[in-house]
Amino acid sequence: MVSVIDASPRSLWQLGYQVTLFFPGPNYSMTDIVDARTRSRMMSGIKGKNTKPEVVVRQRLHERGFRFRLHRRDLPGSPDIVLPKYQAAILINGCFWHGHHCRLFKWPRTRPDFWRTKIEGNIRRDRQKMSELHGLNWRVCMLWECEIKGMGEDHLNRVIDSISEWLIGEGSDLSIPHGRTQAVRE
Repeated sequence: MVSVIDASPRSLWQLGYQVTLFFPGPNYSMTDIVDARTRSRMMSGIKGKNTKPEVVVRQRLHERGFRFRLHRRDLPGSPDIVLPKYQAAILINGCFWHGHHCRLFKWPRTRPDFWRTKIEGNIRRDRQKMSELHGLNWRVCMLWECEIKGMGEDHLNRVIDSISEWLIGEGSDLSIPHGRTQAVRE
């Protein structure tokens, strides 16, 4: 039998206990099933490139005959998809990491100061990079993860249709809203 006092959170979890870690401060607790080193490794494994939404959009654009470059480092922010022929860049943002107010985003309750600083910093950098792209005369499409994740085939086709029309057309920027209505041209 393992003594609860001498056991590590990991060993207690392996025995089937729910482990709650308490930190100093008011209402500052977190339930976790892994130790800090494992959590750090797991978080560092979250991809920033070649995410599922990116791959889906790239496949659909390629099927429609569009050719592009990926993550061009010579452009501000290394846009996810770059179409030099159309002087266009497509940014596909994860709703959590970029603070999108939709069904996929919730402010974390653990370490709120850290996460607010992190996500607001991402939002500031996004605005700065878009401004820099505009300064270089690039057209920008902002596409959010919630427009692709869990959506049906018809909706995904409408999103790709909007992007295709925008690429061929003369519009400056395209924002695919999370309201799931129609694309808004700016």
